[in-house]
Amino acid sequence: MAFGSMNSSGQQAPMAEINVVPLVDVMLVLLIIFIITAPLLTHSVKIDLPRAESTPNITQPEHVELAIRTDGNLFWNGEPVLLDQLSSRFAATIDQEPRTELHIKADKLAHYEHVARVMSIAANAGMARIGFITDPTLQE
Repeated sequence: MAFGSMNSSGQQAPMAEINVVPLVDVMLVLLIIFIITAPLLTHSVKIDLPRAESTPNITQPEHVELAIRTDGNLFWNGEPVLLDQLSSRFAATIDQEPRTELHIKADKLAHYEHVARVMSIAANAGMARIGFITDPTLQE
C-alpha cells in the first residue's frame, strides 16, 4: 500500500488518488447492519385499542334545556323566559335536584355575549354541569 510515489529525483510526491478501501469497508458494515435490522422493523406490536362509538349520550331526566335564539330571546324547556328570571329559576332547580344539568341550545348566529351571560348566571346559581347541544345532521 503506497501513500506516495517517488519521482525521478528521489523526492516523495503526494498521492493524487483517493483511497476508497476504508470507505468500502464502512459501507459494507452499514449494509450488513441494515440487512439484519430491516426485518425487525416490519413486525408490528399487537395492541387492543378501544373502539369509538358514535351513539348519543343518554341524558338523565333531571336536565334543563335552555334555547338561545339569534335575537337574544331565551326559552326554558320551550317556554319563553326573561334574562332577569334565570337566576331565580336556576336556584330553584338546584334546590330541587343538585345534579341537574343545563343543556344550552344556542342558535348558530347567536352572539357569544348571550351564551356567556347565561353560562355566568348558571354558574353563579350553582349549576355545575353545563353542556351544549348541537345537531350533527346539519351540514353546510
